[in-house]
Amino acid sequence: MSIRIGLQLQPQHAEYSQIRDALRAAEDAGVDVVFNWDHFFPLYGDPDGKHFECWTMLGAWAESTSRVEIGALVTCNSYRNPELLADMARTVDHISNGRLILGIGSGWFEKDYDEYGYDFKTAGKRLDDLGAALPRIRDRWTKLNPAPTRDIPILIGGGGEKKTLRHTAEHASIWHGFGEAETIAHKCSVLDAHCADLGRDPKEITRSAGVSGKPSEQAQGLLDAGVELFTVGVGGPDYDLSLLKEWIAWRDSR
Repeated sequence: MSIRIGLQLQPQHAEYSQIRDALRAAEDAGVDVVFNWDHFFPLYGDPDGKHFECWTMLGAWAESTSRVEIGALVTCNSYRNPELLADMARTVDHISNGRLILGIGSGWFEKDYDEYGYDFKTAGKRLDDLGAALPRIRDRWTKLNPAPTRDIPILIGGGGEKKTLRHTAEHASIWHGFGEAETIAHKCSVLDAHCADLGRDPKEITRSAGVSGKPSEQAQGLLDAGVELFTVGVGGPDYDLSLLKEWIAWRDSR
């Protein structure tokens, strides 16, 4: 099992220079993947605090880094036409020399929808829209000139067992979930069942999870559940990377 460590560098409550400095510090520390998120307002703290847009930032990150993979945890499918999103991802893929992960989900933060004029619909309809968008994204990649530099990994975030995990089994190479080890293990078993239904090898899908505690508290249980990518979330403006560095040290000690 190849263990990797990720960072979700939350683009809220900070100047962009602080975000960029934290990005570079994380890369220097040895992190494998750095994610932002796709929202228009902070998710905690001052609801009208400083915040920056996801994909323009990823383009800047592609130029500011040289080794780490980058992506959103996760892009909201509702905010962009699938063909446009495919083209954006292909472009950042080229700028980064093949280091983009397309993280995507169905969306959930109603304030984003209301303030920016998107139809919030129902959770089920948003998931159906995601299922319809994913083959369109993959098809557009086959038509773009130049083509992507690689088969861009698709990460799907969320734990819905009937639709989200089914979409993951059909389209993704990484699944990202949240919760304790027991919850992650259960979701992985559901994902495996969907893979069996579709005739897909479940080992083709990397299991990823968010972590908030120390490796001594969480690592073994998540490993036993099948997790290979462990992602620490850090908010601004200070971007304390101390917990991230503990997880990197744990990875390196194995």
